[in-house]
Amino acid sequence: MLRNVKSVVVSTMAVLIVMVLASIELLEWSSYLLHQLGTLLFLALMLGAYRYGYISSRSYVLAAIFLFIHIIGARYLYSYVPYDDWTQQLFSISLSELFGWQRNMYDRLVHFSYGLLLFFAMIESSKSIFKVQSSKLLIAIALMINMSSSLLYELLEWGIAATLSPEAAEAYNGQQGDVWDAHKDMALALLGGLIAAAIILFQTRKRPIIKL
Repeated sequence: MLRNVKSVVVSTMAVLIVMVLASIELLEWSSYLLHQLGTLLFLALMLGAYRYGYISSRSYVLAAIFLFIHIIGARYLYSYVPYDDWTQQLFSISLSELFGWQRNMYDRLVHFSYGLLLFFAMIESSKSIFKVQSSKLLIAIALMINMSSSLLYELLEWGIAATLSPEAAEAYNGQQGDVWDAHKDMALALLGGLIAAAIILFQTRKRPIIKL
């Protein structure tokens, strides 16, 4: 398994710096802190997984990239990420106008990135924990982890929101009036995982065992 301590240290420091920068002139503190508590817990989990050899430095860096995407979303409470302003300034186009979006879609990107960027960590940790060598079986296990963790997150989010006021719950969840929000989030996480699985299968099509 690839071990590059320098890349892990740099990625960790980058995540912490981005968290500090994202904390400047916040829209709303309580929802932001709830999101960033999850960031810190997830970062600690990934550090532990790397420390005890469950994941490689590659998987850790990919997880850090996912955290960057998540932190930006938390900074703007997900529902208010100004990506249209950014694309207007850079490319003179509005993504919402281009695709006909009626809501802020940044949360969809985060869930898709979860499936895509963390799939390699799910593969490696499954191999370490379950001592599985078959690439196809590892992929099946990782997809099950993808789906079950997405479901558990949505249930946890629901549970937290149930303890908040309606206004705070909406700010935290970022549902934006979509009754199928949780279903779409889980579907996009699965889609990201399926794309990552296809990449792994392509890379290992001539090898029965994934080399991590």
